[in-house]
Amino acid sequence: MNVSLEPQSEYEYRGLMASAWDLLRGDTANWPDRPFYREIIRANGEPALDVGCGTGRLLLDYQAQGLDVDGVDNSPEMLAICREKALARGLDVRLFHQSMPALDINRRYRTIFVPSSSFQLVTDRAQADETLRRLYRHLQDGGTLVMSIMDVSRGADGAWQLVKECVRPGDGLTIRRWGRSTYDASTQLESTEDRYEVMRDGKVVESEHHSRSPATRNYSLPQITQLMQSAGFAQVSAVSGFTHAPAVVGEALFCVIGTRP
Repeated sequence: MNVSLEPQSEYEYRGLMASAWDLLRGDTANWPDRPFYREIIRANGEPALDVGCGTGRLLLDYQAQGLDVDGVDNSPEMLAICREKALARGLDVRLFHQSMPALDINRRYRTIFVPSSSFQLVTDRAQADETLRRLYRHLQDGGTLVMSIMDVSRGADGAWQLVKECVRPGDGLTIRRWGRSTYDASTQLESTEDRYEVMRDGKVVESEHHSRSPATRNYSLPQITQLMQSAGFAQVSAVSGFTHAPAVVGEALFCVIGTRP
């Protein structure tokens, strides 16, 4: 069965993209963002909000460690997986099905974190501005926002690449993800295509094609700093990757941090 899933305004992560997400990501226990965000939550306080929580990679571990963390995502399929995983671990999670530009939760947070460069999925500049305003409004006075920003222009050469191949537990079938992307420097927008294949005995028995144009927006360090300041954030700074070292212009990955006065 071959399926082509055109982008929907509501959400992108669905079908095989959602169901195979954890499998294809593999073991994320040692990813450097895990201790980075946990340290920020402990330093700045709870409750915290995981924006773009997906299947709960960070959220569930933090909950298991006793941190008060909520999650929000615009994909009902990813949230359903997160709930199943929480139930299996005996965790009581508070999840919200909302998009970033329409964020409206009846709770205010000491810490909001947007991992996995999820803010860049909001490609429309007006909606990006609105997202920052809503994140600001969901912080308590003195609360902190931290977001990871990735240079999506790197490696966007339009060539198909095998991203990952794994054996699916349960039925033993092989899952493959292929991907390619292009980047328009004039608009700072990246377009992506992903192809997911289910293999049995070396033959494709199911496939999905996901196309999104644009998919992500690129930001320089000065650009994202200015956006946050315009939304009202104070003491805006940035660190290199998931370290304490100051970020410099041209970083492949940095985290920007701001405070609601």
